[in-house]
Amino acid sequence: MLDWDTIDTVLLDMDGTLLDLHFDSHFWLEHLPRRYVELHKLDEATQEVVRARIIREQGTLNWYSLAYWSRELDVDIVALKREVQHLIGLRGDALDFLGWLKSAHPRVVLATNADRESLALKLPLTGLDDYLDAIVSSADIGEPKEEQAFWHALNEIEPFDRERTLFIDDNAAVLESAREYGIRHLLGIRQPDSRRPEKSLKDFIALDRFADIMPSAPQTPEAPRG
Repeated sequence: MLDWDTIDTVLLDMDGTLLDLHFDSHFWLEHLPRRYVELHKLDEATQEVVRARIIREQGTLNWYSLAYWSRELDVDIVALKREVQHLIGLRGDALDFLGWLKSAHPRVVLATNADRESLALKLPLTGLDDYLDAIVSSADIGEPKEEQAFWHALNEIEPFDRERTLFIDDNAAVLESAREYGIRHLLGIRQPDSRRPEKSLKDFIALDRFADIMPSAPQTPEAPRG
């Protein structure tokens, strides 16, 4: 159980942490490659080429930029996302957790790699912004969360005490970057995509549900696996 008396700021990831990663997994690995082939009238085998091209950018700002992919693939990424926007949804008890945070009064900041176009699509459909004190995108900063420069810039925009901050994210590389920066309380997500197997984060405690860290929780999070 976290000692909430030692936490003033909660930094939260969006995709895979507050939102089910299924939408993004489906869109980038299935829907976009298929629609790209259809729109450009290409051979079905080209889908695999598109997937490989997307994955090559993993961990960079390009990976997260809808404008970049619209330009590179010559398609309207936002319009294609809207075709499957019904898949956008919250993870389990995310709203319960956000509601509790609002009543408990730490400062709650969405620290996301999602760009502003992604946020404009997802926030109205999920209502997340009703529970947040601030939203900072890596696109605003010009560096992804995987890089130390992101954390330095974030702390200038939204000052926080590293010793009294909790950060939750489903990405091991991002959690490692946050740890290198000195954020004391770090938690991962065991199953960010409800349709895919659990992930092993090895060096970080991973949550099954947010109730595990809320004061009324009957149990503490399990130790890391793997």
